[in-house]
Amino acid sequence: MTKKKMTESRLLHGGDYNPDQWLNYPHILQDDLRLMELSKTNTFTLGVFAWSALEPKEGEFHFEWLDERMDAIHKMGGRVILATPSGARPAWMSEKYPEVLRTAENRMKLLHGGRHNHCFSSPIYREKVAIINRKLAERYGNHPALLMWHISNEYGGDCHCNLCQANFRAWLKEKYETLNHLNHSWWGPFWSHTITEWSQIESPSSLGENMVHGLTLDWKRFVTDQTINFYEHEIIPLREMTPDIPITTNFMADTHDLIPFQSLNYSKFAKHVDILSWDCYPAWHNDWEETKDLATKVGFINDLYRSLKQQPFLIMECTPSGVNWHDVNKTKRPGMHLLSSLQFIAHGSDSVLYFQWRKSRGSSEKFHGAVVDHDNSENNRVFKEVSAVGDALEKMKEIKDTNKNAKIAILYDWESNWAINDTQGFAKATKQYPQTLQKHYSSFWSKDVSVDIITPGQNLDKYELVIAPMLYLMSEETIDKLELYVSNGGTLVSSYITGLVNETDLAYLSGWHTKLQNIFGIDIKETDTLYPLDRNRLKYNDKEYEIIDYCTIIDNKSAQVLGTYGDDFYQGCPAVVVNSYGNGKAYYLGARTEQAFLDDFYHELIESLDLPRSKVIVHEQGVSVQLRESETHQYYFVMNFTEKLQTIEVKESMYDLLSQQNVSGMIEIPVYGAMVFKREV
Repeated sequence: MTKKKMTESRLLHGGDYNPDQWLNYPHILQDDLRLMELSKTNTFTLGVFAWSALEPKEGEFHFEWLDERMDAIHKMGGRVILATPSGARPAWMSEKYPEVLRTAENRMKLLHGGRHNHCFSSPIYREKVAIINRKLAERYGNHPALLMWHISNEYGGDCHCNLCQANFRAWLKEKYETLNHLNHSWWGPFWSHTITEWSQIESPSSLGENMVHGLTLDWKRFVTDQTINFYEHEIIPLREMTPDIPITTNFMADTHDLIPFQSLNYSKFAKHVDILSWDCYPAWHNDWEETKDLATKVGFINDLYRSLKQQPFLIMECTPSGVNWHDVNKTKRPGMHLLSSLQFIAHGSDSVLYFQWRKSRGSSEKFHGAVVDHDNSENNRVFKEVSAVGDALEKMKEIKDTNKNAKIAILYDWESNWAINDTQGFAKATKQYPQTLQKHYSSFWSKDVSVDIITPGQNLDKYELVIAPMLYLMSEETIDKLELYVSNGGTLVSSYITGLVNETDLAYLSGWHTKLQNIFGIDIKETDTLYPLDRNRLKYNDKEYEIIDYCTIIDNKSAQVLGTYGDDFYQGCPAVVVNSYGNGKAYYLGARTEQAFLDDFYHELIESLDLPRSKVIVHEQGVSVQLRESETHQYYFVMNFTEKLQTIEVKESMYDLLSQQNVSGMIEIPVYGAMVFKREV
């Protein structure tokens, strides 16, 4: 199926708009149009949770209010991303058809309420979703304001009802075919958990089975596949009736550490959307990390979601101020909204869209950030900062559809993360697989080197350097792929806790896989897990670096030793090695170190591999330079993620799209300031 692109030349600016909450306030709806133009917004997402307004009683549909808003937005020159309302069903449906409600892992049926409290297996729910979606497609498929379809909202969660149990067993039958195969893959003899009938299989539960790691891993895989199946069911009438309108659904990130959303494997889901979109809510100005470190994490997620489809993505939701669900809901400081918005664009977004356009008057989101506050004024600080973003996006519209060109890839795997988190070994608090990848990524982000964050199924051929730390779960297919990559001349970096189990979470019989031993020129004998106060030392290049959490005890076979341990019973043993394999090289980092080692180590690789980086702008730490490119131009985003005035050196004359002036030489960038330079290739 050929995926469709947006028919819009502007960078999108606007966001979630809920006129269904304001139908009794016509003066508010009228004033929205005035404020939309003042804020320089151009795109609005309608209908996300509007099912009760669209179908207040079963079979009774009311589209007049949506007709009016679609027409009004079109008249003012705006576009609409039209959502399907399946994220929250109306109360009449839960009352009449209780099977649509989810069952928790403790087998308790949930009451009506919340969001995504619906069973993906329910035939009735699927029928009702198909009816409302078809009516939306029939009514608005040819509307000139329609830009995209937005399917549901932030898919997530699971259901453990009898319908889902039956579907899970069917999924397992298709995958394993026989119980012998399943029992071997799940290591059934453990605790006498051999399955003799398919009917004996239940989803993981705190009331029953949760120690068979093959089962818990397959349940997570099933939930992803089931969610995708429901999504594909949702879009049938949309594909049929509006084949040229692109389709998306909004992905997420876990907020406190800003790591990829864990409950669904987005690498699989990304194949089913035309344009990837996600919702980003960093806790800016928090008290546990520096601003530049949080900005690095935002960059990591942006680059992951861009890399999943190797094309620009959309920020479907962010906040212009604060949110209502962090532990502390601090608002953005002056300048941060423009800076954080430009960071999205710098890493490949073609939009800055908000939740929400207007603050709700009641319920849980009445104090969530919005473009329009309860004062309904264009004169408050947040509205003015949103307008400044709109002005900047208008000046930068030529950047739309340009992309990033990376020669480095970091390998992230949702399934490996699921497996390592289930594993009862190492240390509960310090596994931190995605956080570890972010630290490796930081060494490149701080040096202005573009990075793709890819998954095991993606092609490695275009990359000069592939980094795969802590890849705990590695299938034979992935191992073969990495072996071919190195043999053909690629450079691979991996680390402790890599390649310990296969795709069903069974340990390899050879200990560390024989092919991995050949690639890296070593064998792994032990992994020493350190207590929080334990420390070791890495001796590398006449320097010493602190080691925490994990130390791999290595048996060297053919590798060149680059660094050794300074302490403990493995003092003097290899800690960092490199091995020549075929036409390439493979590095193994045996220990978790302080950031300084990663920075120094990757600086050497950047220099030795002559990896592309920005050389026309010189700056201090905390300033990020990101590059988007077209066939004719390069666009340098220079962003100050520090709380002090920064001075940069621009080594050649370039045009600043924001100030609309040519600049060169020494330039001051204020706190949270940013510039966007245009340079001919």
